[in-house]
Amino acid sequence: MATQYDGENLLAVQGVRQALALHSQGVDRADEGLLAAAYHDDGEVDYGFFKGAASEFVPILSSAQRQGPVTLHRSSPPWVQILGERALSETYVLACAEGEEDGQGVQRLIGGRYLDRLSRRRGEWRLDHRRYVMDWNINRPGQSAWPGTSALLANFVPRGGHAEADPGRTLLALGLARIKTQEKTMSADNRDAQLDEALAKLAVHDLLMAYARGVDRADSELLGSIFLPDSTVVSGAFNGSGPEFAREITRSVSENLVRCFHSIANEWVKVEGEHAVGEAYVIAHMTAGGTDTVTGGRYVNEFERRDGSWKIRSHTFVADWNMNLPTSFQSDGMYAALDSRGCFGRNDPVYRFWESA
Repeated sequence: MATQYDGENLLAVQGVRQALALHSQGVDRADEGLLAAAYHDDGEVDYGFFKGAASEFVPILSSAQRQGPVTLHRSSPPWVQILGERALSETYVLACAEGEEDGQGVQRLIGGRYLDRLSRRRGEWRLDHRRYVMDWNINRPGQSAWPGTSALLANFVPRGGHAEADPGRTLLALGLARIKTQEKTMSADNRDAQLDEALAKLAVHDLLMAYARGVDRADSELLGSIFLPDSTVVSGAFNGSGPEFAREITRSVSENLVRCFHSIANEWVKVEGEHAVGEAYVIAHMTAGGTDTVTGGRYVNEFERRDGSWKIRSHTFVADWNMNLPTSFQSDGMYAALDSRGCFGRNDPVYRFWESA
């Protein structure tokens, strides 16, 4: 069942991933145009409550999304099987949504899977059919609660919105304008350029993974290595240059938090020569002062290749939702046997793991 990868399949898998990430963007931004662009014109869906043409489903879903708070559909990297000009994929998805029930705010976490059929037509991978399978859900009273913003905007962080009101869309548009994006076609004439673009996206993925480890392990050296010297960061916790952010955030994490965890997915990346712009979804968990905080949002980044190496040029966090709960962490009982635990610094198991290579 596993795909045997070569250059052509690598390009195909990345095309599939871009289409799936575009779908999540369209749903969460309540953007009918983006959502429609993820499907072929004759695409179909099966969500249980709706089975039929995607062209009919898209406006219904977009309208419903606009009526409520911002959602976040955070998808894992898909398992993709390439079958020539067709593909099958299975994707685990965690959906986060807020609403009201009996006059009270409710926060929902919903776990499930997308079972997708896709095809490449005129050089573009898009969805032919999507089936959603729900596996579990958690529902609790509450609403997102955000701390106040300094009058000097020292800790400003943009909040997610729908369609043109979403600041992440503005940031992406700015990044795309900077790199003067031009559409490419899938042809033999630009195969080298396509492979270079695929390798660039892999390099961007590694930067995002290094970001998560750098923050979570409070590793200022690793985190600092992924930013250009003249880069900028707007994170809410710290706004300033990339190198300063690496020093300050890792110090703050190690001094103020008990635990820290960032999980990144839904990577959408556009590459043009030596520059790239991208959006990735993130779920972060932090424990401090007896409180567990779970935050969902997006990283909107600009990347640049200098001297053959890709690094982050600008990094902005867009906040979509959060949950704040009394900490319920347990280390005994059913968890006692799980004795390999994460920590700050180089005693974390990940360092010995990579050094063993």
